[in-house]
Amino acid sequence: MHREYSRSLLLILIPRVLVLLSVFSPGVVATSFSNEIADSIKGNWGQFKLNANWRYANVDQEGKAVAKGDPVRLRFGYLSPKIFEFQGFAEFEGNTPVFEYQHDSTRNGKTEFPVVADPQAAELNQGWLSYAGLSDSLITGGRQEINYDNQRFLGTVPWRQLEQTFDSVTVVNKTIVNSEIKIAYIWNVKTVESKDIGMSSPMLNLSHTIPELGKLTAYAYLLDYSDTSANSTQSYGVRFTGKTGVRENLKAIYSAEYSYQRDYQTNPNRYNTNYMHFIGGFEMPEIAWDFANLSGKVGWEQLGSDNNVGFKTPLGTNHAFNGWADKFLTTPSLGIRDFYGILSTRIHGFKLMAIYHQYDSATGNIDYGHEIDALVVKKFSGHYTILLKYADYFASGYATDTRKIWVSVGVDF
Repeated sequence: MHREYSRSLLLILIPRVLVLLSVFSPGVVATSFSNEIADSIKGNWGQFKLNANWRYANVDQEGKAVAKGDPVRLRFGYLSPKIFEFQGFAEFEGNTPVFEYQHDSTRNGKTEFPVVADPQAAELNQGWLSYAGLSDSLITGGRQEINYDNQRFLGTVPWRQLEQTFDSVTVVNKTIVNSEIKIAYIWNVKTVESKDIGMSSPMLNLSHTIPELGKLTAYAYLLDYSDTSANSTQSYGVRFTGKTGVRENLKAIYSAEYSYQRDYQTNPNRYNTNYMHFIGGFEMPEIAWDFANLSGKVGWEQLGSDNNVGFKTPLGTNHAFNGWADKFLTTPSLGIRDFYGILSTRIHGFKLMAIYHQYDSATGNIDYGHEIDALVVKKFSGHYTILLKYADYFASGYATDTRKIWVSVGVDF
């Protein structure tokens, strides 16, 4: 692994990105000018939406050539006004490299390089029609975003340049006070690799908020893929998450989740296993001067295994879990236990985050390895973002050493 090269690259990038983060501030990109743009693209006639993101990625993975990529993504959409409680939205999405294309995009055949899963593509990202004429309900049909809870089981994978969206019908009902009923039926997934995957998958998510304590959620997700697939699963679970005041300027953070999963429909494997996730921590909203939002969390997550089949979350935003190096996007056959700690804060408008993971198998007592992740991000004028992100996976009993560095600049109106 080219660790000296990666270390040198990081030392070069960090000061340059910090300069960009400091220079590009509301004093340079005026907030008033940004607000004028935002106001000009919406009115009684509806609203145009624009999102652009350029990202440089460098991946140093043992056994492969160093990957480099700099894809730029553009989304352009139009949201109609409400007419007789109907509303529609259509959004085009395109992604293409600018200068660097030395990586495996999952579709270009460059397998001598590590994967940077942002292929060159142009597609309809969203296209839906909603109806809000029924009491406390919203019904939406078409290609749309669906994000349930923390996106562990169902999400749009927003980190990737191409979003994951769902051809589906969804219903959200809030008739019961402090409660929400979410129902979805999905027949196709447009993946982050711009692939279409057919399925017949009903999803149910029921939640109730207990004031000053937290939210209790129960769910059932039945994934039936059109082709014979090991991802055809049925998962049933319960989740509780919340925060409560301990004293002035100090809150306790807590979360607990349990889910049971087994094979479903045409899945060729026969197994049943479980998922557990526990988090505890603190949050201090105010510290001193321009230093705020200090939080610390310790978590333990297990995706179990049975009959050499690991617990699966094929529609989840898996990049957000088990490390940003993406070594565990698919659960190993012996499952995984992830013991991790997160420390984050905000200083002078900079969001800073550091994460440590220790990985072990759920069965067999195998040390997979450990990982260090870090993030610096600055948002300004309400529409612009500059980001530096880092992941370093040290392999022991699973996969190979991998170091990833990203720099991105985004605009969102």
